[in-house]
Amino acid sequence: MVRKWALEILLLQLCWAGCGLCGKVLVWPCEMSHWLNLKTVLEELTERGHEVTVLTSSQYFLVDYNKPSVLNFEVIHVPYDRETAINVVNEFLEVAVNVMPKLPLWQSASEMQRFLLKATERFALLCRNAVYNESLMKKLQESKYDVMVIDPVAPCGELVAELLQVPFVNTLRFSMGSTVEKYCGQLPIPPSYVPVAMGGLTDKMTFMERVKNIMLTLFFEFFLQPYDFKFWDQFYSEVLGRPTTLCETMGKAEIWLIRTYWDFEFPRPYLPNFEFVGGLHCKPAKPLPKEMEDFVQSSGENGVVVFSLGSMVKNLTEEKANLIASALAQIPQKVLWRYKGKKPDTLGSNTRLFDWIPQNDLLGHPKTKAFITHGGTNGIYEAIYHGIPMVGVPMFADQPDNIAHMKAKGAAVEVNMNTMTSADLLSALRDVINDPSYKENAMRLSRIHHDQPVKPLDRAVFWIEFVMRHKGAKHLRVAAHDLNWIQYHSLDVIGFLLACLATAIFFVTKCCLFSCKKFSKTGKKKKRE
Repeated sequence: MVRKWALEILLLQLCWAGCGLCGKVLVWPCEMSHWLNLKTVLEELTERGHEVTVLTSSQYFLVDYNKPSVLNFEVIHVPYDRETAINVVNEFLEVAVNVMPKLPLWQSASEMQRFLLKATERFALLCRNAVYNESLMKKLQESKYDVMVIDPVAPCGELVAELLQVPFVNTLRFSMGSTVEKYCGQLPIPPSYVPVAMGGLTDKMTFMERVKNIMLTLFFEFFLQPYDFKFWDQFYSEVLGRPTTLCETMGKAEIWLIRTYWDFEFPRPYLPNFEFVGGLHCKPAKPLPKEMEDFVQSSGENGVVVFSLGSMVKNLTEEKANLIASALAQIPQKVLWRYKGKKPDTLGSNTRLFDWIPQNDLLGHPKTKAFITHGGTNGIYEAIYHGIPMVGVPMFADQPDNIAHMKAKGAAVEVNMNTMTSADLLSALRDVINDPSYKENAMRLSRIHHDQPVKPLDRAVFWIEFVMRHKGAKHLRVAAHDLNWIQYHSLDVIGFLLACLATAIFFVTKCCLFSCKKFSKTGKKKKRE
C-alpha cells in the first residue's frame, strides 16, 4: 500500500512538472496542403501537453473546426459564403491546370500573381475582421499566449503577433522568387549558384542558365510581387498607429521553419534562425484496407504504381483522362489511381480508380514500384521517405520546381502535362520502373532523409518550444535586419572609400602638376642664365 501511494505521488509530481513546461500556442494557418503539414506539428504539440488555439476563417475548406479535435478553434466569420469561396478555388484550378502549363514561365508566374493579388481582398477582409474585433483581441490578449505559429503565405498572422506582443515562428516552403525569405528574413541568395524558386534550375548552371537566373531574379523582385505590398504596408501602419511595412513585421519572426531538407535542397547558405523540417508529416506505412491489399497482392512480381494529383486536382478533361488511362493500360503493373472524374473509356483492367487513397501507406508498401505525382512537396517527401522513384507531371506553383529538384538528383522523370502523349507517359513509366538507377537514387535520398540526428517533426517542435522557453530567439537574428539597403550592400562604405581615393588622386595629381610646373620654371631660369 505504501509503495502504491509513493508511486501515485511520483506520477502526480511528474504530471505537475510536465504541466509546468507546457505553454499556450496561437496559430495563424493557411489552407490546402499548407494546413495538412502544419496540423501534424500542432497535434504533436498537444501530445506534449501544450494548449493550441487556431485562428481560422469560417470559410476555410480543410480547417474543419466542426469536427472533434485536440485543437481549439477561434472562428473569424467572414461575410462571403462557402459557395463563393469554392468558386474562387475552382477558377484558380481551371487556370492552373488548363492555362498556366501552356504559358512561358514568366506568364505563368504572372497568372499566379494575379490570383494571389485577387486573394488579397479576401485575406484583407479576414485580417480586418480579426484585428478590429475588440472582443476577440481582448480574449487573445487575456489568454497570454507564449508563441504564435504562422504561415506567412496568408498575411496578418504577424500583425496579430505584433498587437499581442507574442514571439512568433514562420513556417513555409518558399515564396515566389524567394522574395519574402530574402527581404523579410534577410536570407542571402547569391544568384550565381542559388536557383530562383520556381525557375526550374539547378545549382550547377551553365552561363546561359545563370543569365536566365539573373533575369528571373530581377523579374520576381521588380516586376512580380506575391503580395500587394503597398496595401499591406498601409494597412499594417494604420492598425499599429506607426509607419511600418509588411516585410518589417514579417521579418520579426524568431525562427523560420522551412519545409525541405538537404535530401531535397541544393547546398546553399542559410541563417541560424532558418531550420529545415522537410518530411515532418512522413511516418512508417500502416496496413492497407483489405480490398486494397488484395488488389496490390494480385500484382505478383510486377508490383504496383501509385497515381495521385494531390488534394486539389481531382478531375481532368475527358481527353486527358483517356490519354493517361491508355498509357497505364500498357504496363504490367497494377495501378491505383486517385480520380473522381468520369471513368475513362480506355481504362485498362490493371487500373483501379479510387476517390481517396492512403498515399503514405501505399508508397511504403513493398510492392510499390513508382509514383506518378503532380509534384506537391508533401507527396514528394513521402516518396523520398519510402525510397520510391517518381514520374512528375507538374502543373503550377512550386510543382515544376520540385520535380526539377528530383530530376537533378536522379530520382524522377518529368513529362509535360499539357503536351504529353500516351507514348510519353508510357516511356517515362518504363524508364523509372525498369532502369535501376532511379530506384537507387530514390533509396539514396531516403537514407539521407532518415540519417538525421533529430527527426524533422521533433526538430520543428523543439524550436517552437525553444521560443516559448526563452521568450524568443533574438541571439539567432542577424544584424542585417537593422541595416537599410545602402548599408547592407556597404554602398556607403564603398562611396566613402571611393571619395577618399578620389581625394588622394586629386591631391597627388595637384602635387605632381605643381612639382612639374615648378621644375619647368626652374629649368627655364637655368637655361636663360
